[in-house]
Amino acid sequence: MPKAAPLPWPQLLPSTLPTPCFVVDEERLLANLRVLETVQQRTGAKILLALKGFAMFSTFGLLRQVLHGACASSPHEARLAREEFGKEVHAFAAAYSEADMAELVELADHIVFNSFAAWHQFAPMVQAARQRGRTIECGLRINPEHSEGAVSIYNPCAPGSRLGIRRAAFAGQRLEGIDGLHFHTLCEQDAAPLARTLEVVERNFGEFFHTLKWLNFGGGHHITRPGYDLDLLCQCITRVQERYGLQVYLEPGEAVALNTGVLVSTVLDVVDADMPIVLLDTSAPAHMPDVLEMPYRPEVVNASLPGERAWTCRLAGKSCLAGDVIGEYSFDTPLNMGDTLIFLDMAHYSMVKTTTFNGLGLPAIALAEQGTHALRMVRQFGYEDFKMRLS
Repeated sequence: MPKAAPLPWPQLLPSTLPTPCFVVDEERLLANLRVLETVQQRTGAKILLALKGFAMFSTFGLLRQVLHGACASSPHEARLAREEFGKEVHAFAAAYSEADMAELVELADHIVFNSFAAWHQFAPMVQAARQRGRTIECGLRINPEHSEGAVSIYNPCAPGSRLGIRRAAFAGQRLEGIDGLHFHTLCEQDAAPLARTLEVVERNFGEFFHTLKWLNFGGGHHITRPGYDLDLLCQCITRVQERYGLQVYLEPGEAVALNTGVLVSTVLDVVDADMPIVLLDTSAPAHMPDVLEMPYRPEVVNASLPGERAWTCRLAGKSCLAGDVIGEYSFDTPLNMGDTLIFLDMAHYSMVKTTTFNGLGLPAIALAEQGTHALRMVRQFGYEDFKMRLS
């Protein structure tokens, strides 16, 4: 599998870089795109960018060279996809309002519904848009009732899940006007869980495939992770396309931006409270909420697990939340005020989730350009970005 040559992040980042700051590397993005393009070339599948995972539109010029479009979870994401990506726009949400649908029928090429009731409610709006010249294909999200996710909050097939239509709900329903089905069961997983899910999908929903145009495998595919089973993924796609004559779509978000970016932070203070506590100018709830939500422990350059190096500390943010704790790490030497820390793999599901909680400034966004690795500051945020969200 093609992989990006590891960049010396500490040498790449100048001391003048404002922090906190997300830095995304174009060469690493291109390496991921090469892997995704291999899948498309081998199978004929169409791969879309899931904006919920990565929406740095200053990179869309690169991404659109390979990806067929973007998938959106809201009218705002759909508008961003239409205006900035400029290719296919797919939309899915657990529920739509009338106002949502009024926007989506002018923006989206595919609209996926989460229930038969929603489809029947909005089918007239879709038809009216078609009569105005819009080309829109419609789909239904299904719940295979087959769980592969290890973390319940990210498991779309957990008991009581609101996501997708179960097989029993298809009884007595007609699929006239439906062009495809969509399922999503994975989270940061390899192809084997997809293969098992696909067997269930075919067994329970295969009888409907002959009337459809496409099948969307959703997201959660860790396609660009070293060691991912590309051959099995391609086998799954090819079997569906050849057996049923369906176009297969995939919607990775994380796989597009995996290992492409970092969050750079500065040490503001070090206090002693049962152990050294390193206070940073970044924040877990405001700038990397998955640390608390998932939860997970991000890797830090030149750091290890507690006790593995000479000096162990707790990294924490500067917000007033008592639980603003990133985790415990060990370093070769003690950290001091003014030191720089680099959190790895922060391009996806961090940048899109940042908030201005406590009035904290949003991290700046920079791009390391391909070839030269020259840093280009894409965006910096200030007081107005905080104020505009309030009243």
